[in-house]
Amino acid sequence: MRRTLYLKFLLAYLIFGIFGFIAVATFISNMTKDHLINEKSEAMYDEATVIANTYAVDLYNNEIALDTVKKQLNALDSFSGATLWIINPSGRLILSSKIPLNLDEEVIIEGFDPTVTGSSYYVTGKFFNYFEEDYLSVFSPITSDFKVKGYVVVHYPLSSIEKEKESLLAIDYLMLIILFLLSLIILIFFTEMVYLPIRKITEATEQYASGNMHYELSMDSDDEIGYLGATVSYMAQEIASAEDDQKKFIANVSHDFRSPLTSIKGYLEAMIDGTIPPEMHEKYLNIVLNETERLRKLTNGLLTLNNLNTKGMLLDVSVFDINQEIRNVVASFEGTCIKKAIAIELILTGDELPVKADCEKIKQVMYNLVDNAIKFSHPDSIIKIETSEKKNKVFVSVKDSGIGIPKEQLSQVFERFYKSDLSRGKDKKGTGLGLSIAREIIRAHGENINVISTEGIGSEFIFSLPIEDDPEDEDI
Repeated sequence: MRRTLYLKFLLAYLIFGIFGFIAVATFISNMTKDHLINEKSEAMYDEATVIANTYAVDLYNNEIALDTVKKQLNALDSFSGATLWIINPSGRLILSSKIPLNLDEEVIIEGFDPTVTGSSYYVTGKFFNYFEEDYLSVFSPITSDFKVKGYVVVHYPLSSIEKEKESLLAIDYLMLIILFLLSLIILIFFTEMVYLPIRKITEATEQYASGNMHYELSMDSDDEIGYLGATVSYMAQEIASAEDDQKKFIANVSHDFRSPLTSIKGYLEAMIDGTIPPEMHEKYLNIVLNETERLRKLTNGLLTLNNLNTKGMLLDVSVFDINQEIRNVVASFEGTCIKKAIAIELILTGDELPVKADCEKIKQVMYNLVDNAIKFSHPDSIIKIETSEKKNKVFVSVKDSGIGIPKEQLSQVFERFYKSDLSRGKDKKGTGLGLSIAREIIRAHGENINVISTEGIGSEFIFSLPIEDDPEDEDI
């Protein structure tokens, strides 16, 4: 791209100039010559016709003297630069503006044939080999009593026409050179506005292809090329972010798998080599069982996230009472809440609040949010769960008064394996996947989930669901 595109454009520019000069030297040169010949022949024919109808016809009718006509021809010769003849049909030259009047000397044009012009009124050449150079010769008949008495022939040297042509071509060449130089502006604009930006983009893509995703691509233009550069830069940033997320994901998976595996391996080796006596095996086997349960939950969470995506998730949509499902989820945490002395307060809108969604997946969202709230709440605290209706949407809120989330980490709470620094000491059994799963499920429904949190005060998670306008019709 960097080597060929610009060279191709330069080559096209040079070809344009070369073919321009060739065109002027050939086609335009011939066209100019033909135009000058036609234009000159028309003027000469008009002049010859005037002479044939005046002086020449009077001469043949003996109404004017021969020397008088000679003087007129000499005057016209001096004015037009052309040679004027009066010639008989037999080829005998009567008068010539270039030859002195001499009645004793007879000049005969051998092979003279007035029909040589054909359908035209002029010929070019040496005029029956009389001249030593080429002339443009125009015929006009002299008629009297409906008979052709002779011809007025006007000769003009083609060398003079060539000189006129060359002078006109000099102007054409000058205009072509000016046009060629002005077209450099296009080349400069192409270089500055197309080639150099594309070169920058190419260099950037080469850097990105080599793995340097942090290479900075700066584009100053606001046109399509600038937009292309900005898009490429944005793509590289997204790829770099995805790579960072992938590394973080692998690190988190490795960490979360390594910890329970290390514990399991250590306890089993201790039991085998006798470090842990047989009477203590049951205790440590229960610990191993708990660690394997943690691995199972982590594996299930990863499989769930792998299957959940907003484009391909299959939803079993139905109409159900979100208030009742919230009550059912809360009831399942009764034992946990008693152990931690945590109360759950329900503020539900109406006795029934029908929504249209996948019931099982929404229950999973509620379970993850309530489990998260209990996990990070202080003992003797209250968790509030509230439902409200607004603009054909149902909003569900789960609010705790726990440790909260630092402001700078709020944008990361829904990422896979996310655990805030404040929660790491409390969340020993968590996988860091619950909120990610909740977000993917809500997104699959075309809705949103958000978090409001203040460090040391608590967090509130709010998600929306589509309301069922007429639940009675669904029951029918």
